[in-house]
Amino acid sequence: MQQTISLSMPDISEEDIQAVVAVLRTTSLSLGPKLREFEQKFAQYVGTKEAVAVSNGTCALHLAMHALDIHDGDEVITTPFSFIASANCILFERAKPVFVDILPDTLCIDPAQVEAAITPRTKAILAVDVFGYLAEWKELRAIADKHSLLLIEDSCEAMGSEREGKRAGSFGDCAVFAFYPNKQMTTGEGGMFVTDRPDLARMVRSLRNQGRDDEDAFLVHHRLGFNYRISDINCALGLSQLRKLPVMIQKRSQVALWYREGLADVSEHVHGPADQEGVQVSWFVYVVRLGDQHGPKDRDFLIRFLKEQGIGCNMYFPCIHLQPFYREKFGFREGAFPMTEHIAERTLALPFSSRMSAKHVAQVCETLKDGLLHLPS
Repeated sequence: MQQTISLSMPDISEEDIQAVVAVLRTTSLSLGPKLREFEQKFAQYVGTKEAVAVSNGTCALHLAMHALDIHDGDEVITTPFSFIASANCILFERAKPVFVDILPDTLCIDPAQVEAAITPRTKAILAVDVFGYLAEWKELRAIADKHSLLLIEDSCEAMGSEREGKRAGSFGDCAVFAFYPNKQMTTGEGGMFVTDRPDLARMVRSLRNQGRDDEDAFLVHHRLGFNYRISDINCALGLSQLRKLPVMIQKRSQVALWYREGLADVSEHVHGPADQEGVQVSWFVYVVRLGDQHGPKDRDFLIRFLKEQGIGCNMYFPCIHLQPFYREKFGFREGAFPMTEHIAERTLALPFSSRMSAKHVAQVCETLKDGLLHLPS
């Protein structure tokens, strides 16, 4: 059946379109004034001294690894419950991801298990702000400081989340964001590296542009770099989106509230995401979790049922350590990280964006309830 309610959609206005068109009428399509303005405004929003825009969030995280000199033989403690790029970027630099299990409520890395995973080869902790929840940065900072480790924040899913006046991206030694069309704000494709360290920002700026320093003459390259640039076209869209980000975050909160109310009468079977104490969560996706009485077969049935009714949905996330590549390379098997596996088998991402109406949410909820009634016995 043709999809009638998409899993996600960007919130693009005429103002956004005109911002992009204005850049197209200039001669500065890359490394121009919109790039610098976007970086400055983004750093101000997050609360960091520096921001460096790049072509996507994966590139931002890869550049973080490279700039922090994480390399062959180093170990980075991270989570198996994330988009695969957070672990892949460690492998890009020939270091080793060391997974530890997650907390059952926020689905972020469990600090209590991090310290036990530290070895003489450990160089950094890479935690992920999952679905808009904030990782336990205060505890992770204490562990990192105690063992002289770097602390890297993957905030690609938490743009705008806040705790005690500090926004996502301002807790680690550096952080990264992504602006794919399903995020809280979008540049089409794009990412951002943020930090309070000028030396790191300078290195990332050089690395994104083929290893050229800002003061270098044309075609002079001080180091091996990459082409991870982002165009001024994308940055113009980013600036326009950033201006209306608070409104889009509020709209997403309203959609999350509609879902909570719409699914309240089946809460025994479908657990919606809970509030995080002390955190203003900026929702990235709306992922529900089936009750423990249901298993992966029930979840997979519901995915098929919803899609047959034209409603976009999916599992979110599958375990990284059980991906074919990670099984083959590291020998991971079921049972390695019980909490991650238990949750991953029962998660279901429902349609979610700032453009959803109460009517759309009600349709999704009623269809999901109908699916529960049709579960095979």
